[in-house]
Amino acid sequence: MHLKRQKAPKNWPTKRKGTTFLVRPNFNPKKGIPILILLRDILKIAKSRKEVKKAIHLEALLLNGKKVVDEKNSACLFDVLTIVPTKKHYKITLSKVGKFMVEEIQEFESKQKVAKIVDKKILRGKKVQLNLNDGKNFISDLQCKVNDSVLIDFSKKKIEKCLILKENKNAFVFAGKHSGAQGKINKINLKNKMAEIGVDEKKINVLIKQLMVIE
Repeated sequence: MHLKRQKAPKNWPTKRKGTTFLVRPNFNPKKGIPILILLRDILKIAKSRKEVKKAIHLEALLLNGKKVVDEKNSACLFDVLTIVPTKKHYKITLSKVGKFMVEEIQEFESKQKVAKIVDKKILRGKKVQLNLNDGKNFISDLQCKVNDSVLIDFSKKKIEKCLILKENKNAFVFAGKHSGAQGKINKINLKNKMAEIGVDEKKINVLIKQLMVIE
């Protein structure tokens, strides 16, 4: 099933005019962007869907260290796309106007990513499951809370550490009118579920649910 171009999420950097349909990702369209669009429309490494499928068949693409198996696979915020033949690594992020974009990163940076905790569950045996904004979940003994972030190690397939939501931490805004902004948390108002962030010598107020601690 395809997605009409005119109904593509606003955070996709696709042109409003063109073919009627776009590929529909296999995860929430607002939270990720298909590998096909990343390679063809953003990185412009491939010219067509056929070329992307060929790259997948040749096992030339990795997403967070795992082989990409479908051009509809979603790359979410801070995921890492690796082009195996060229040994280049790209982090998926947002521009200052809230559109998905990529940043080329070094190999050592490609081994991990940050994700936000959106829910916690207590499982049998009192094990704690952390559910993340990118749809993944992990069993962890770390003392983390909802709205904290975690640093994930791809090779170890585990959470390395918890990034606690608190003042003076750096945060990234991934939703709302300030989407794409990055700065330091000045104040946190838990009652109103808001945070004040200093961005480029300005102060903005953001809902806690719209920001992610990044370090």
